[in-house]
Parts: sequence; structure tokens; C-alpha cells
Amino acid sequence: MEQKKQRIVVKVGTSTLTHDSGSLDLRSMEHLVRVLSDLSGAGHEVILVTSGAIAVGTARLGLAERPRELRMKQAAAAVGQCRMMHIYDKLFSEYNRSMAQILLTGDDVEDPDRAEHLHSTFSALLEMGVIPVVNENDSVSSAEIETGHHKVLGDNDTLSAIVADLCRADLLVLLSDIDGLYDADPKSHPGAKLLHQVEALTPEILEMAGGAGTWRGTGGMATKLSAARIAMNAGCDMVITNGARMEDLYGIVEGQDIGTRFVAKAGPQ
Repeated sequence: MEQKKQRIVVKVGTSTLTHDSGSLDLRSMEHLVRVLSDLSGAGHEVILVTSGAIAVGTARLGLAERPRELRMKQAAAAVGQCRMMHIYDKLFSEYNRSMAQILLTGDDVEDPDRAEHLHSTFSALLEMGVIPVVNENDSVSSAEIETGHHKVLGDNDTLSAIVADLCRADLLVLLSDIDGLYDADPKSHPGAKLLHQVEALTPEILEMAGGAGTWRGTGGMATKLSAARIAMNAGCDMVITNGARMEDLYGIVEGQDIGTRFVAKAGPQ
């Protein structure tokens, strides 16, 4: 049976894209681009939401640690974003794919007119077989990097869910440094079980969300469950899985039990 062609948003976190030093993990990036290019070649429509601009800029500028001052963070983001797009473009070109850069702020998705224009832009790019590469515009938008809180975006997990909603995507995949949602913290509970399917964000499920992850990223499980709520309400399945195994994307697209799948409600609410 021929597989249904899907519109897929893939979000990749800073911890997957960079080494502990903050420099880009080129092997991981190359593997990601190869799989996404292959899925695109198979007829799926692919959108990539990428993190990492500040971490990459920090390394590129030779800074000893991630800047603490807002203006320096935004400067690092500007340098890092340029570096990342250059490498993404080079890698996608090797697999005969065209990519486009889209930088968003909260205002872009909050305003109905801007959101509608964005939807049209995404649709036009996807119709032409282009892979949009999306990031929050950290050099302009200060909400996430300064406070970690924003009523719309706030982190790229939430951003990717909003993009999935905006683009009427069928599937959102969050590539992280964890295998999925466990019934207890696997770091402190060796017997913790991975939940393969979640059909409702019950209080019990929400309690399983811990704090933020690695120093290079901003999102923890709580932000991922927030993203799941947006995606599920938009009629889009969401999967949390480990970015160390890019090949798993093939199985996830086929609906296999990989990572944790948050099953969408019947249709947009």
C-alpha cells in the first residue's frame, strides 16, 4: 500500500546540533539533512525548525561561555544564525534540495494578517519542493533569551507547534536528547517506563514533566507538553524522540512505536 504523503514539521534542539563545546556537530547536521531530503524526495512536505544560533555564535566568536547580557546574546545569535544557514544550505544542496530561511517573532504569529501571509509563504515554498528552515528571530525577539517566558513563542518547542498549526501539518517531530516521555525521571529511576502513546494531557501526564534540559538548550519536558497541547488541538500528531537516531524519522512517519506519540484530536478544534 502506498504511504500517505504528509506535511511534516521536524524540530531539532541545540543539544542535538552542537557538541558540548557549542561548536556545530556537523555529522549530526549532515545526517538530519540527508533524512529530511530523502523524506522530501519521497513526496512528503518537510519543514525544519532549528535551534542553536546563540550556542553556535558563542563558539564562532570564541567566547568562553554563553553571554549573559541581552545585547551580546542577540549579537551571538546573529553570527550563529548566519553560520548555521550557510551550512544547512550547503548540505541540502548536496542532496539536490533547495531550502529557505524563515525567522519569526511572536508578533508574526499573533497578528492574524501576518499569520495568513506566513501560511501563504509556507504553502508556496512547499508547493515548489523547497524545505523551509525556521528559527525564532533572536536578534530582534528578546522574550525567550532574556526571560525564558513569552505568551506566544518562548522556546522552539512551542515555536515548532505554532508552525505546525500555521501550516496545517499532519505530524510534528521534536528531536531531543531524550527518548520520549517516561512515567518517572529515567536519570534517577532506572526502572522508568517510556510511554509510547499519549491520547490526552491528563494531570498525571503533566506531572511527569521535569525541569529544563542541558545548558545549551532552553526547553525541558514542560515546554514539550505545552507544544503537544497546541499540536493536538490543531489536529496534528506530535512525537518526542531522540535526535541521536535520525533514521528513526522514517519509522515515525510510517506510524511506528518510536519515542512518545501524542495523538491528535479528530480535527482542528
